[in-house]
Amino acid sequence: MEELFISKVRVKLLKLFLTTDEPLLHVREIVRRVNEEINAVRRELQRMERAGMVESEWRANRRLYRFRKDYVFYRELLGFVAKSTGLGESFLKSKSRIGRVKYAMMSTKFIRKIPSSSDQVDVLVVGQIVLPELQSIIATEQAKRSYEINYSFMDEAEFNFRIKRRDPFILGIVTQPKIMLVGTEEDLLEGVVI
Repeated sequence: MEELFISKVRVKLLKLFLTTDEPLLHVREIVRRVNEEINAVRRELQRMERAGMVESEWRANRRLYRFRKDYVFYRELLGFVAKSTGLGESFLKSKSRIGRVKYAMMSTKFIRKIPSSSDQVDVLVVGQIVLPELQSIIATEQAKRSYEINYSFMDEAEFNFRIKRRDPFILGIVTQPKIMLVGTEEDLLEGVVI
């Protein structure tokens, strides 16, 4: 993302806002988390608010900020952040060691660090997978997050079979809000009749 956005403060703010599960953040908390000068953060927050990315409100004499989910480029920015931080970044850097991956996706809940229920999948990987490599990447991210990541993997034949059989487990995964790391959503959903 640094190649696309000149301001490193804006990149840090986007990463923070798009991966936090906290609804509102105070300026001092933002400064602490992004480790930048308060004036630089305030300037960037003002620019982002003028552009319609964030909105602010006053509570108890404190100005609090949130990222607007109705911002026109919300999904695209969430995809940028997902692919350039955390598990998405590790996965893409290690893709050749993981095997021949046809599809890989992460749920938007997972990206925003909102714990999922036990019947939801955070990450799905389809292809010929080198399991120890995938497990290593997942384990590293689990240690950072301090909670278990619900992930599933399968080969392409099993995935296609389960799609044709309208397996509720697979349909639940492919129809949830997600960001594709490998492959396109159009290809993933090809042949799925909802």
